[in-house]
Amino acid sequence: MMQIPRENWPVLVAAARTPFLESAGAYSELMSYELGACALRGLMERAALDPQLIELVVMGTVLHEINTTNVAREAMLSAGLPPSIPAYTVAMAGISPSVGVMNICSEIALGRMQFGIAGGTENFSDVPIRLSQKIRRTLMKVRQSRDSRERVKLLAQLRPWDLKLDLPMSADYTTGLSMGSACEAMVRTFGASRADSDAFTAHSHTAAAAATQAGHYRAQIVPVKTHSANVTDDNSVRPDTSVEKLARLKPVFDKQNGVITAGNASRFTDGAGAVLLGALGQVQARGLQPLAIVRDYILAGVNKLETEMLLGPALTIPKLLARNRLSFDDIGVWEIHEAFATQVLINRNCMASPDFIRQRFGASTPCGEIPLEKLNAWGGSLALGNPFAATGVRLLHTAAQRMQAENQRYAVVATCAGGGLGAALLLETPASI
Repeated sequence: MMQIPRENWPVLVAAARTPFLESAGAYSELMSYELGACALRGLMERAALDPQLIELVVMGTVLHEINTTNVAREAMLSAGLPPSIPAYTVAMAGISPSVGVMNICSEIALGRMQFGIAGGTENFSDVPIRLSQKIRRTLMKVRQSRDSRERVKLLAQLRPWDLKLDLPMSADYTTGLSMGSACEAMVRTFGASRADSDAFTAHSHTAAAAATQAGHYRAQIVPVKTHSANVTDDNSVRPDTSVEKLARLKPVFDKQNGVITAGNASRFTDGAGAVLLGALGQVQARGLQPLAIVRDYILAGVNKLETEMLLGPALTIPKLLARNRLSFDDIGVWEIHEAFATQVLINRNCMASPDFIRQRFGASTPCGEIPLEKLNAWGGSLALGNPFAATGVRLLHTAAQRMQAENQRYAVVATCAGGGLGAALLLETPASI
């Protein structure tokens, strides 16, 4: 790992997120950039930092709105940040917010920047629905033509079925597989049981309900005021979820032999989040207390899209630990995105397999079984929902909170993503400074 001067260590200074809501709810009145602006305003209120010191804003999004293509810029302007601050949007599926954090941290580590903001925003309640491709292309030709007869001829070629709307799909473009179908393919390749998946899901809801009751998520959330509601809490956690209830649900993607149901999969959710990152020297000089040190981070792509789509954590975590000369036992806090309960369990099993680690990385790379009691101890995306480009912010903030609450030195945050991508970050408690 590159040696970074102490004053340039990138640290997490503050974090904020909106409540996560099931789609088609209160956020239906808002555009994605407005949700992002809510998170940014809340972040700056918490940070107690002069906005003029912010040098860059990076926000991720997956579901792009064509009228706000650079949603990071629109969100920061709407939040009242100075227009002199540059901003850009990143799109790397569900790891988009992690990429934003990595980009800011790299700039800080190189001494090019002192403070920056990374985050993400997602609003599935405002899906950009398009006209069919045939109509879009025909209308562009009509617009370019100067001959009225040619225009009529072009329009006459359209057929009633061309009026069918083009809805965004959750399937991977290259393989055509939905994330659920891709996860079922992983089940057939690596193995996983329905009973274990349902048990993991039930624990996620129970743990999230307990964390909510304890006020852990209250410390993350900034309220959102819409035209008709004042939203203050997440709304997808089901405290009464049980293995027995989950067992009654039928498989969705492989109806004959599948293990994935609507219950043990994360749901489309609306929300936004943002983190303030800074150089340790500048943070301490201003009397600010960092939440975590961002020690290292890594990205990866899978080898086989058809059978390894969601294997990102297993392909990033071992390499991250090896690079920092750490073992699985050194990590006290684990936060892994729960796209599906089955996906988390498969990744966990792969990392515990000496054969898998040796074949993928070599004998010198650590392997180990992540203790379930250290994994997503406050619940995860199965309970809290998954606003793609905001989930990474929740994971980072939760990991930092848990390190302090559980008196742990290191935390690992990892996420899988569509397109066969993965990201992992290593955090260290500021108490170690």
